[in-house]
Amino acid sequence: MVTILVVEDDMVLCDLLCTHLRMDGHSVFQALDGPTALLAVEEHHPHLIILDWMLPGLDGLAVCRRVRQRYLMPIIMLTARTEEVDQILGLEVGADDYISKPFSIRQLQARVRAILRRVELESQRVMSTDTIPGERRSSPAVAPEPPPLSYGTLTLYLAKRSVQLDGQEIDLTPKEYDLFVLLASHPGWVFKREVLLQQNWGDSYEGFDRTIDNHITRLRKKLGPMGEKVETVWGVGYRFVV
Repeated sequence: MVTILVVEDDMVLCDLLCTHLRMDGHSVFQALDGPTALLAVEEHHPHLIILDWMLPGLDGLAVCRRVRQRYLMPIIMLTARTEEVDQILGLEVGADDYISKPFSIRQLQARVRAILRRVELESQRVMSTDTIPGERRSSPAVAPEPPPLSYGTLTLYLAKRSVQLDGQEIDLTPKEYDLFVLLASHPGWVFKREVLLQQNWGDSYEGFDRTIDNHITRLRKKLGPMGEKVETVWGVGYRFVV
């Protein structure tokens, strides 16, 4: 029996999801906030997590990020945020799928079946390579090194966490680097300040209103003439232009 953890602070919706998933034959547990969700993961080790974005105590992005530090079970994010950049952010912190609210129960059930089917096929593939007599097992696949991002004389070497301008290393702090990589990896996208804060500071952020602005100012200075490519979108946030 598949074990599913549903994390949703809307108790009515949470109960509805749990009821239908149990009708599909799954063992289902629920959590109404972020900290309880992390405890439930440790206790029940679910095969799949359905995770709301906006949660009390610890939001869904922070929960997803912490779960990914230890576990590989698939995660479906639920959210009312419909901007594409928000969807990208959810997937980048480790979610496997993304469903925008409002959604139908049948849609969610179909997504759950698709993910579980994929996991089962992958499990069967691994088992078959383990049990075929006389077959030589191949070495585990090594993830390919991410290619550098190049914009004229500016190059970001992602594997080495290095940024070079005209062949010279730019001395960036870890936060400045992470902030710049997020912007440069999605040229033209406008990132809200709160999205940049969540992605780079997560649940450790304590509410300094000028944190992003100050980091952007220092980043622009270090980039020299390329700093003008980090544009301010007034009242919204920042973007990287090419």
